[in-house]
Formats: sequence, structure tokens, C-alpha cells
Amino acid sequence: MNETMVCAVGRVATQPVYREVASGPSARFRLAVTARYWDREKNTWTDGHTNFFTVWANRQLATNTAASLTVGEPVIVQGRLKVRTDVREGQSWTSADIDAVSIGHDLAWGTSAFRRAAKAETAPAPTQPEPNWETPPDGSAELADLSIQQRSDAAVLT
Repeated sequence: MNETMVCAVGRVATQPVYREVASGPSARFRLAVTARYWDREKNTWTDGHTNFFTVWANRQLATNTAASLTVGEPVIVQGRLKVRTDVREGQSWTSADIDAVSIGHDLAWGTSAFRRAAKAETAPAPTQPEPNWETPPDGSAELADLSIQQRSDAAVLT
């Protein structure tokens, strides 16, 4: 597929908004990505332009995003870039969205403790009786072997 995959490193700019929709859970938040560069004249790091992306997460990623992220935390987002244009009140608007595949904390800035998400309760599968793998003692196994041999011989003849 010709999708533009991106990896954006930035900070959570808005609290994630979680919604239950017909297609499953969905969450979105704004991501601020600021370029930094070394200013030789000032001999210091300087902030450049800040880009804002709306990050969309679906299904289990949405649930985990809403439970894990807060404003200001450093994150890494990988996903499909979607640039959208819209006309609102006569003005043309362009937005850059990321349909997230993966979201995680940026460990260059701190530590994080991973907790596996609890799975939804599912009904146990009905138990089926174990097949009898034992060879019958009455000699019917030889008949079964003979039948298999006859079928393989017939297959060779055709």
C-alpha cells in the first residue's frame, strides 16, 4: 500500500479524548513536535518551529492511550500520515493527522513502568472429549491399515 508511515517524537499537547463508537473504542490527542537546533552564535540549543498533529488511536490502542498519557509527557508515535483540507466559514484549513499504529513514552526523558492490559472476559470454549488414540486390541487396526494401503494403490493406478 502507498501509505506514508511516519515516526513523530514530541509531547502530548492535549488530554486524550476517549470515545466508544460503533466500530470500537477511539481516542485522539494533539501532539506537539518542536524542532531543536544548535545555535552557534548563542552557543546553546534553540527551539525551532512547532508542528501540531492530531493523533488518532483505535481499539485496544485507544483504551491504553487514554489510560496512559497525560499532557506534557514525551511520546513517540508511529502511524499513517493523513493530510486533510477543509473549508470552514469560507477559509481553507489544512490539518495533519496521524492514524497511530504504536504509541509509547520516550524513555530518553524518563522511566516508564509497563503493565499488561487486562483482557476482556470471554466465555470459555466448550470442552470436547479427547479422541481415543489407542490402537484397538481386537485386530481392527490391521483392517484400517489394509484399507489405507488399498486407497493409496488405487491412487497410483489412476
